[in-house]
Amino acid sequence: MAQPANPEASPWIGAAASAAAQSRSAIFEMSRQAESAVIDPRDAGGFPSGWRRAVAARIATLNALPELAAHYLGSVTDPALRGLADPAETGREPRERSVISFMDRVATQPRAVQAEEIEGLKAAGVAEADIVRLCELNAFMSYQCRVLAGLAVLKGASA
Repeated sequence: MAQPANPEASPWIGAAASAAAQSRSAIFEMSRQAESAVIDPRDAGGFPSGWRRAVAARIATLNALPELAAHYLGSVTDPALRGLADPAETGREPRERSVISFMDRVATQPRAVQAEEIEGLKAAGVAEADIVRLCELNAFMSYQCRVLAGLAVLKGASA
């Protein structure tokens, strides 16, 4: 499993998380491992790490977490991939447009996702294993966004 270039730069370490991390270090370490597994997996399938980071930044933006978005986008150097972090960008070609539309919907309206949308991904040429990988990425991002938003609320309440 690939390790982040700078593990200390992880959003799981820092001012907002330090107090909670000290008492819950195992949870935060497991969260970092999960992050690495979905962002830099051994088998990335049709979605390499740079693409995953750009889409993770997009999901963070959709969840009003600009610092998290910056964390993921910081290591994306390809301008075309960086553009995917902007929720106004719909994708560069038909297959990617289908995937981006699906990822946005799962990130913002998970209960509204229908089986037909999965079939639409298959029809667009997305392999079933890649659909699973996309869902894993979105599930992790949902978890991370909720944890970080909760930590921000706790930090504000203790100030």
